[in-house]
Amino acid sequence: MLKLRNNFVSFRKKSLFQIAAFLFISMFSASYCEGEEWVSRDAYVYSGASDARILIPFFADDATSSSICSLIYNGLIKVDKNLNIIGDLAEGWKIADDGINITFYLRKDVFWHDGEPFTSKDVKFTFEKILDPQTVCPYISNYSDIKSIEIIDAYTIKFSYSKAYAPAILKFGMGIVPCHLFEQLKDIRGSKYARSPIGTGAYVFSEWKSGQYILLNANPDYYEHIPGIKRYVYKIVPDQSVQFLELVTGEVSSMNLNPYQFLYRSDTKRFKENINKYKYLAHAYTYIGYNQQDPFFKDKKVRQALSLAINKREIIDAVLLGLGEPCTGPFLPGTPYYDFTVSGYEYNPEKAKTLLNEAGWKDSDKDGVLEKNGVKFCVRIATNQGTQVREDVAVIVQSQWAKIGVKTEVQVVAWSAFLDQFVSKKNFQAVILGWTIPLDPDLFAVWHSQSIGENGLNFVSYVNKKVDELIELGRGELNPLKRQKIYRQIHKYLNEDAPYTFLFNPYALEAVQKRFKGIDPAPAGIGYNFIDWCVPENEVRYKFD
Repeated sequence: MLKLRNNFVSFRKKSLFQIAAFLFISMFSASYCEGEEWVSRDAYVYSGASDARILIPFFADDATSSSICSLIYNGLIKVDKNLNIIGDLAEGWKIADDGINITFYLRKDVFWHDGEPFTSKDVKFTFEKILDPQTVCPYISNYSDIKSIEIIDAYTIKFSYSKAYAPAILKFGMGIVPCHLFEQLKDIRGSKYARSPIGTGAYVFSEWKSGQYILLNANPDYYEHIPGIKRYVYKIVPDQSVQFLELVTGEVSSMNLNPYQFLYRSDTKRFKENINKYKYLAHAYTYIGYNQQDPFFKDKKVRQALSLAINKREIIDAVLLGLGEPCTGPFLPGTPYYDFTVSGYEYNPEKAKTLLNEAGWKDSDKDGVLEKNGVKFCVRIATNQGTQVREDVAVIVQSQWAKIGVKTEVQVVAWSAFLDQFVSKKNFQAVILGWTIPLDPDLFAVWHSQSIGENGLNFVSYVNKKVDELIELGRGELNPLKRQKIYRQIHKYLNEDAPYTFLFNPYALEAVQKRFKGIDPAPAGIGYNFIDWCVPENEVRYKFD
């Protein structure tokens, strides 16, 4: 068991002014703990399958790193429970009528975890570093239209764009890094702050033991109010069945359940007495991505055939136990950008065989495996270890493709090695992965041909000049109805080209110990108000000196 009690790190003493401010805030923050005085206490232990990679926000391109960074750092903006944009480090902003200039007015009550004040200088440094090609930031395309950054004063900063950029405000949710610590660094990615970060966020970094856990402590000086949970622990448990056992025994506070756990293993008296379940359509999709630099997948007809050979409903019923919805593109169903007229690739193995034959793949020797120019259609499909759903999907896809003469080897690789040695280096043929769907439909970072390069997120090397043009057009279109038409066109092109087989949108299946109060499910999920969660005094599990 993780020794929470012994790893506690004492906080620095508050001034009388800070204590007075804290007591004032307490009057408005204790609504969830039945009138108790607002006190930061207990520990929240979240169980996840994979370790973080780096704790610098503009390098964090995996889910674990991003989620930890969101607790340590703040952006200029964030979204509320209903996904509306609100201020975070910025208390307000002004957008010029033409959309070219955006001026942010920063909060004056924010301090870095080392006590230094947060100012416009930190904001300017962060975005200039992102825009520096030598930084090799995977998110550079989100800011490439910024022409200049001007500090007006310590708490006012203006961004000028070369042209209107529709999703500009949302992109300023990127975590800001401390200029006073980073400006002398030649290699930020390789610096000590990659594993020992200093932010402005609700939680202060304490310890990272690779492959085991990451510990964070509540920031006693956080400008909103001190979080109700005193310690956040991200505990790495690769086996989801072990995660579940630790959830039931109380060793962990929360986890993402798999469908079987959600429907059946949670149907016990002990579970129901101690744990709450939450279900909502996740802002995410699972897909098979085809490396178009690989000879097997350069022909569009081959990719289309492989998509036609996949029975999505069978996968959803068998792997997700029905807890998912088929999808056909990169947008969330129900949003204006998702085109429901795109039928995707409904299961049709006979049509798949026809397309493969047209592409030159035939079973000439009648051994059940297609060949072309003497080469058998034998491919590897890779996915990451620790996500049983993806492993199960791979096995079903292997079986379904075998029916059309495609022989498949399933390769399951540890997460960090999978990203570093396979995905980043394009050292794969096909992969099964998932992607979080952002609030804005801008697709540049994943689907534009300029995002194919080093650390680019277009690792399947998809190129379509018309899609590039539409992506660029959509970024600059401020009219919502016109933007909608643009992205629906892109949806159709992606469906036709089939660089991915879009499989399904899963349901988020969260489980949290009942002692945690203040959870308020909303369109943003359940974690948006984590600093407002609390534990009543008589239900505290972990106590610290």
